[in-house]
Amino acid sequence: MKKVYQKLANLKDILADVHSALIAYSGGVDSTFLLKIAQDVLEDRVVAVTASSETYPSYELEAAKDMAKGLGVRHIVVHTRELANRDFANNSPDRCYFCKRELFSKLKNIAKQYNLKFVLDGSNYDDLNDHRPGMRAAQEFEVRSPLQEAMLTKADIRLLSKEMNLPTWDKPSFACLATRIPYGDKITREKLKAIDQAENFLHSLGIKQVRVRHHGTVARIEVFKDDMPLLLREDLTNKIIEKFRNLGYTYVTLDLRGYRTGSMNEILKKKNG
Repeated sequence: MKKVYQKLANLKDILADVHSALIAYSGGVDSTFLLKIAQDVLEDRVVAVTASSETYPSYELEAAKDMAKGLGVRHIVVHTRELANRDFANNSPDRCYFCKRELFSKLKNIAKQYNLKFVLDGSNYDDLNDHRPGMRAAQEFEVRSPLQEAMLTKADIRLLSKEMNLPTWDKPSFACLATRIPYGDKITREKLKAIDQAENFLHSLGIKQVRVRHHGTVARIEVFKDDMPLLLREDLTNKIIEKFRNLGYTYVTLDLRGYRTGSMNEILKKKNG
């Protein structure tokens, strides 16, 4: 714990040097923790901005609004249009780069409007170990990642968030809906809407962590292995199949490896291996 507290102290020092900041706020574990610490250190010299678009789960926007209101932080919602960018919609492995360029360009303008010195995001130290082309966009727009700078991992952030009584301490990880579509398959509003509705339905059954991976007419469901028996209950199985077929899926499958972060990147690791 001593190391974790030292990392927290380092984070506060980093934020103190920042002086004023706009925080890219998704409402997740990392950005909520960063926003809370930034508010403690910078007080009214911090503004949270959340992106709204077809690529983000609908329920996450409302959660971000509620959390920012609860913290008493000035909160702005900005609309982004990633699908208008052909490079993003074509869904190459660098898709996230084009998405973040769209977002960070807007955030830089808002920061300038509010006379805020820096744009910060909630990338943590673990993110350095995954395929994250969005980090290149962050560098180009001089967006800083204080959690990475302080070497705070996801486990560190959850632990400290729990101690601080932040309700997000055990919140499931989430990512934009485009991550459910295999690289090379075009991203469309119709696919994103189907994925969003499918995941919302599974959440309504009591499953907190879920991904619905979109493979054409096949929906591949990822949940933690402890939740698999629930999905295999005959009464629920029939409801899931009916719902998913209404959304356009012919086949509904359960991934036996269970939920894992960045499963769509596994094909990249195989190619590079």
